[in-house]
Amino acid sequence: MARRHWALFVSIMCLCMAADSFIPFQSGKSQQEKLEGVDVEEVCADRPADEYFRLEADGDCREVYRCDSAGEDGTNRLAPIKCAGGLAFDVLRQLCDWKSNVKNCDVQEKPRKAQPILKTDEPICPEGKLSCGDGECLDKELFCNGKPDCKDESDENACSVDEDPNRAPECDPTQCALPDCFCSADGTRIPGGIEPQQVPQMITITFNGAVNVDNIDLYDDLFNGQRQNPNGCSIKGTFFVSHKYTNYSAVQDLHRRGHEISVFSLTHKDDPNYWSGGSYDDWLAEMAGSRLIVERFANITDGSIIGMRAPYLRVGGNKQFEMMADQFFVYDASITASLGRVPIWPYTLYFRMPHKCNGNAHNCPSRSHPVWEMVMNELDRRDDPTFDESLPGCHMVDSCSNVASGEQFARLLRHNFNRHYNSNRAPLGLHFHASWLKSKKEYRDELVKFIEEMLGRNDVFFVTNLQVIQWMQNPTELNSLRDFQEWKEKCDVKGQPYCSLPNACPLTTRELPGETLRLFTCMECPNNYPWILDPTGDGFSV
Repeated sequence: MARRHWALFVSIMCLCMAADSFIPFQSGKSQQEKLEGVDVEEVCADRPADEYFRLEADGDCREVYRCDSAGEDGTNRLAPIKCAGGLAFDVLRQLCDWKSNVKNCDVQEKPRKAQPILKTDEPICPEGKLSCGDGECLDKELFCNGKPDCKDESDENACSVDEDPNRAPECDPTQCALPDCFCSADGTRIPGGIEPQQVPQMITITFNGAVNVDNIDLYDDLFNGQRQNPNGCSIKGTFFVSHKYTNYSAVQDLHRRGHEISVFSLTHKDDPNYWSGGSYDDWLAEMAGSRLIVERFANITDGSIIGMRAPYLRVGGNKQFEMMADQFFVYDASITASLGRVPIWPYTLYFRMPHKCNGNAHNCPSRSHPVWEMVMNELDRRDDPTFDESLPGCHMVDSCSNVASGEQFARLLRHNFNRHYNSNRAPLGLHFHASWLKSKKEYRDELVKFIEEMLGRNDVFFVTNLQVIQWMQNPTELNSLRDFQEWKEKCDVKGQPYCSLPNACPLTTRELPGETLRLFTCMECPNNYPWILDPTGDGFSV
């Protein structure tokens, strides 16, 4: 992980330097020789100033150029940069990365995609139709439907939240009413119009990944049943569970104790583009398949698994959300909102999202979907917010790379609490990978200290993502929260763990040849290790 961060750091440094100055470099050919015969004006025609490209496909993979209009009389010239030793330039992703990760050294430039002609002074197509890049007119509904219909395929090349011709409309409060719909122009409005002083400050603690022997002790420590919210119910967390290496008897017990179980995918493939560009069927197999596995092997039969988070926070665009609506997922928790003066409340996606698409790969849903977005407000990670210069925010606590001590973590928690509490009291999300909290005992100690300090107040509640939505659907002032029925449902922990000694099923699957994996469950062992084509483990259907 540190290696990857360093590569990204170097790439950012390279690109920042290129924007400000020419970086000389020496290689087999001199700079003069390389530029001989190059028609700079032709190379730079219609090329964005921030795009980097190669002059030759068989040259040094570290060397790229960009067009710079700072020549004499404003003419174009080529500004060279060179990645640091051991790195190569990825023209598709536009950054320096470890050479082993760059597979396009023989590609000279990013592919140029034809754009539709959507904005003209005079209409060039009949009503209800739009123009492809080559002037062909097609029905508006065919644009951004996931299938190229224009001969030049331009109908699928301008489909962002702001460009999609069939995008969701901007928030209209007269058409969007609770409990089913919530939106506001900038995302900062409090549901129900309640005064901030009467709004409970909700804090959600969420964990991503497998639940197993590596982290069960941490969860038992944080959620020991003794720490209670002001309504007398023990504090709760939300667990986005991935499949491989998960102990389903432990998941079953977390559910019994009132925590929310959501899904984090079945395979957790490490190819980020698999998620950003995933088809409807990919998202269906990954998320509905993961839910099926959790329900079966953690014996969760109450239909309460209704949330999901995308691996690497690589949002899957409209395909992901179409699948969610069809499969009755209530909310997604993958979209991040940039650090702003006032944090954003969760919202429904019937109307356009109220902030810029800030997720990895920028593939946010552009259409209208009957799904809640539990937006991840970025945390302010500055050590001294009153003095330090501005820094980009971080969405997961463990992505706040400057936090290296318990003392810094404590400051991060309290400063961000105050940012939410003293403004619109939007829910404060603290999102973790358990391994980070376990990496230093002081991190765990500071989180426990923070939780207990907050519980000393009468207006702070540690709740699940679903409980946030339940409060938003029925906004209730602080003085009435003790009897808020939706939060009472999971209040009392009933019964004992389902089994004290789960089955440790040694299983294989044809989908993962050569691997024998243990499936820990209180239920009966399946025939095969559950995987993407066989989520029940009963065997492949012919």
